[in-house]
Amino acid sequence: MKNTADTKEQGGNGSAWKRIRSIKEFSVLVILLVLVIFISAMSPAFLTVTNLRTTAIGFSCNAIIAIAMTLALVSGGFDLSVGSVLGLSAVCVVVLTNNGISIWLACLVGIFAGVFCGAVNGLLIGYLNLNAFITTLGMQQMARGIVYVLTNGGSIGLKDAPGVKAFRVVGSGSIGKVPVLVIVCLALVVIGDILVRRSGLVRNVFFVGSNEKTAMLSGINTKLVKTMVYVLTGALSGLAGVLTASRFGTATSSTGSGVEMTVISAAVIGGVSLSGGKGTVAGAVLGVILMSVISNTLVILNVSVHWQNFITGAILILAIIFDVLSNRKKD
Repeated sequence: MKNTADTKEQGGNGSAWKRIRSIKEFSVLVILLVLVIFISAMSPAFLTVTNLRTTAIGFSCNAIIAIAMTLALVSGGFDLSVGSVLGLSAVCVVVLTNNGISIWLACLVGIFAGVFCGAVNGLLIGYLNLNAFITTLGMQQMARGIVYVLTNGGSIGLKDAPGVKAFRVVGSGSIGKVPVLVIVCLALVVIGDILVRRSGLVRNVFFVGSNEKTAMLSGINTKLVKTMVYVLTGALSGLAGVLTASRFGTATSSTGSGVEMTVISAAVIGGVSLSGGKGTVAGAVLGVILMSVISNTLVILNVSVHWQNFITGAILILAIIFDVLSNRKKD
């Protein structure tokens, strides 16, 4: 009897361990932990409060975009315009405020600019069935073009005006030792992850990404679902642009450049499938944190910024290979 009980207990422990390992985020957490231990041993500067604070602030806006990018990928698409839309939103905030518009109204316009870009992407992809790659690439170029026009290829600083100091607190202030920007990010991530896991409406995105024809036959308005996904992507990109303007107090022609590749790489690393129908916000955000820690590690080790771009691209390719191989195993 005792042996049977022991066997059951061991079997229970084994099955529990298997369940833990099957969690998509587990492998990312393990890699992140190993990397943190490694870089901490290489440089005591990594675990300092200043460095951790800087790293957390640095990945916050990307994590916000990752929430929406998760849904875009889960729906079977993706959005290459998020970085340029972020830059456009930031520029709108700075330019409008410098021209006498209330800073808070300028923030709303910045977010609306993101919503508008997302709505255009969504309508073209959802209702006209245009290719997501071509559509969002075109939006990327158009948004970046407007950014270049408004900044004249340079940078614009945010002038002092009523409300600007309060606005800057959001991006660069702290509550205790915790940056406000990180608090905003965490709140949005928690809400996003809960909605993805629990909301029936959001779960429709998974059905569309898994099998669009079946989802349509089951009564889901697939066109509307895909459109709303891109609207949300644009809205969160716009919000990230507003927060970026708050953090730096300036907008440049390159603001947000390359964000799309970083976020897509992070999402895939975090278990979001490029073929759609699978992924979590928590996994994507863990991927963002991992990418940020890798970037921070390269800086601490004095690796050239040019090699950092190469490594980011290599990580994306490896993540895609892993995603493809994982899907083949399941098939």
